Amino acid sequence: MPALPTAFAVLPSTMLATTFLASTALAAAELAPKTQFAKPGGALVATLSGVEGPCEIVLLDRDANELARAAARAGDVDLAAMFPAIRDADRALRVQTLVAGAPEGAPLLVVPLMPRPMVRTTTDVRPDGTTRFTRVIGWGETLLDPTNEAHRKLAAEWPKSDPTPRSGFRLERDRDVVFETTAGTIRFAMRPDEAPNSARNFVELAASGFYDGTIVHRIVPADRNGQPFVIQGGDPTGTGDGGPGYDLPLEPSKLPHEFGVVSMARSDWPDSAGSQWFVCLSREATARLDGQYCAFGHAVEGADAILKIADGVLADPATGRPKSPETVTRAYTVPAPAWAPGKGRPDARVERPVAPTPPKPGDDR
Repeated sequence: MPALPTAFAVLPSTMLATTFLASTALAAAELAPKTQFAKPGGALVATLSGVEGPCEIVLLDRDANELARAAARAGDVDLAAMFPAIRDADRALRVQTLVAGAPEGAPLLVVPLMPRPMVRTTTDVRPDGTTRFTRVIGWGETLLDPTNEAHRKLAAEWPKSDPTPRSGFRLERDRDVVFETTAGTIRFAMRPDEAPNSARNFVELAASGFYDGTIVHRIVPADRNGQPFVIQGGDPTGTGDGGPGYDLPLEPSKLPHEFGVVSMARSDWPDSAGSQWFVCLSREATARLDGQYCAFGHAVEGADAILKIADGVLADPATGRPKSPETVTRAYTVPAPAWAPGKGRPDARVERPVAPTPPKPGDDR
């Protein structure tokens, strides 16, 4: 019989014991969804593993505020029975495992299944004075800008909006999306509390390999006021006209567009997004996109990569087409980090680096 390869060599019993203890020590707590969808009164079952003895599970809102806490052991747990507050949730919540008081493992997302409020639009004119476009002015019965007299008059004529019932819940892992690009790595945290379907769409496209090999086909280094604007990609054709073969309804996200925030690109009609994304380069230029486009996540790594892409030389400034487009060589998902009650993620949203102030004459004396 040939000798076993080194990787499968027989180890002394003492070494086996050491290896087993090491692997046991490295095993982390994991809360995995067992129920994918639940009816309004149904069970939301998750399986807790990687723990010995009792631990705790906490329910957190989008700001990491603790809503409830309960003891748990390894095995199946019904989160809906453990945390009755879930039944009344109108936005995504997170469920986090605590081992010896410390957060461990990625959180689970509990997403209410609710239709969006009716989108309210009007036709407006761009600053050039001639180009007309569709402007979102409200959701349901609520105006985005209640001080706008013209919009208030339009709202007075709105037909009654459809109800938005809670049809149940979706249980899924909290995942980040990583873009490995020719300009560097960018990691995005998702914001399902603001745009659950847009965030899930982005995660699923990344996990399926849809974004692999796609280019950043559009760069707008500055808006009409000279402020940094956006970089855009996610089109498998690389032309700016392609998509995943379906349209994604606009969601009423209130996540502000600012540096590092990722949002859904679309055509004039609000419900025309699909796979194309854009990343904001400054708050000054992109604040006007709030309410008009759906922001669904933000970068927690890769500020330098974003700026390197934005600095690309343009072949056509009118369309933003770069001369040598940077490429998303690989996109994939990873578990989000554990959330600490009262603190949230251990990392933070990226910030735009501030250029150093040139020294004044005589400062070096």
